[in-house]
Amino acid sequence: MTGPKSFIDTNVLLYLLSADAHKADQAETVIRSSSMISVQVLNETANVTRRKLGLPWFEINEILTMIRSLCSVEPLTVETHYKGICIAHRYRLSVYDSMILAAALQAGCERVYSEDMQDGLLIEKQLRIVNPFLSG
Repeated sequence: MTGPKSFIDTNVLLYLLSADAHKADQAETVIRSSSMISVQVLNETANVTRRKLGLPWFEINEILTMIRSLCSVEPLTVETHYKGICIAHRYRLSVYDSMILAAALQAGCERVYSEDMQDGLLIEKQLRIVNPFLSG
């Protein structure tokens, strides 16, 4: 992979399914250039597509299979859990967001693309949160 390694938050992936063509295109661009996620992201995607979008399981499985074909998947481990809890405490973030950040750090990433987390926040002097939908 050329350039810094990047991670993708669930909300960016979900824009692939959006009626907002601009955000869907932007999400596709990010995913094609930065294809790392965690098992946490897969779990959150399954949850949102089922509970909020009401998709049937066969469609959810197709979406998850497509995502796994495009993205490297970082596993959840006890070490990820511990690091995530420390991040949640130190930066006052949700446990779920912190688990994604911990997985990104363990994968050696330098950026996490997310619309929901604080744009520009630097985690552990290594990992920058970037909102790919902000212009300029």
